[in-house]
Amino acid sequence: MSDSVDALVEAAESALSSAHVPYSEYRVGAALETTDGEVFVGCNIENANYSNSLHAEEVAISEAVKRGHTEFERLAVVSGARDGVTPCGMCRQTLVEFCSESLPVVCVDGEEHVTYTLGELLPAAISEETLTESEQ
Repeated sequence: MSDSVDALVEAAESALSSAHVPYSEYRVGAALETTDGEVFVGCNIENANYSNSLHAEEVAISEAVKRGHTEFERLAVVSGARDGVTPCGMCRQTLVEFCSESLPVVCVDGEEHVTYTLGELLPAAISEETLTESEQ
């Protein structure tokens, strides 16, 4: 693994300690790298009304977009269990809004890094192009 990927995974792991998970106790951290090398991290934030919970990937991308970044290089996701967790469908769709299908998504499974592309995780995603095509 390259040093930059290792650093991104470490950034995602550092976010685990900030997770607010009183119900599931399942911590998730994410680190999203912009094309200019800036890294934004996020952690999951649970709410008693589960549908109001925020996912680590959502928190990271929200922070990046809030600061004017909309082009991304790669994403790392890790859970406290180091069980290979990947972004859920909702987070995948949010990522598609800003990222190409070739975006590397690095997931941590034990001591291994498993890399997928966003397109592998969400084939045939709904996109701006999909909406434009349907209007014709």
